[in-house]
Amino acid sequence: MKKIITTIVSIFLIMSMIQAQDIKLPKPKKEGGMPLMEALQKRATNRDYSSKMLSDQQLADLLWAANGINRDNGKRTAPSARNCQEIDIYVFMDKGVFLYVPEKDLLKQIVKEDKRKMAPRQPFAAEAPVLLVFVANYDKMTGMDKDAKEFYGATDAGYVSQNVYLYCASEGLSTVVLGSIFRDEIKDLLKFNGKAVLGQPVGFAK
Repeated sequence: MKKIITTIVSIFLIMSMIQAQDIKLPKPKKEGGMPLMEALQKRATNRDYSSKMLSDQQLADLLWAANGINRDNGKRTAPSARNCQEIDIYVFMDKGVFLYVPEKDLLKQIVKEDKRKMAPRQPFAAEAPVLLVFVANYDKMTGMDKDAKEFYGATDAGYVSQNVYLYCASEGLSTVVLGSIFRDEIKDLLKFNGKAVLGQPVGFAK
């Protein structure tokens, strides 16, 4: 009987591991890189991408630069109104759609299929190996009315986007911010309470 129970438990654990496709990222590198003034000089928009995937380290560094934790008190690399930290980053890749969890250096899988083509209105953006979508999570914006949520969600997403631009400039990657995305379709797919504000593909130039 014990053998049967042990076998059942083992099968359950194996199935759980198979189903769990979360990605544990390496610790981000928080030193080095291009000097700020030089990165600002090189900041640019690029709409041509190769299919080459970023390394796990580059992905970890990119997401940390975008809106990671940079202090022991839990505050972020990007500012937010009332420190709501409401901007969630969803990462669209060929492996599926993932939510960035900065506290754990983790990409939590939300959708298993490649959905890069359904998020941007411009087809070129789906060619990038990584498509970031910045979502203003209204559950984190307590005490704000609708107008405030709209306004601060937009401004705070802009700070995150600029961090991505500067990281890409420093690392020789291509990016462009997208205001034209399928917001309703993204919300239906990911089931959040809030608004998909911006998209931003990231990759290597062709």
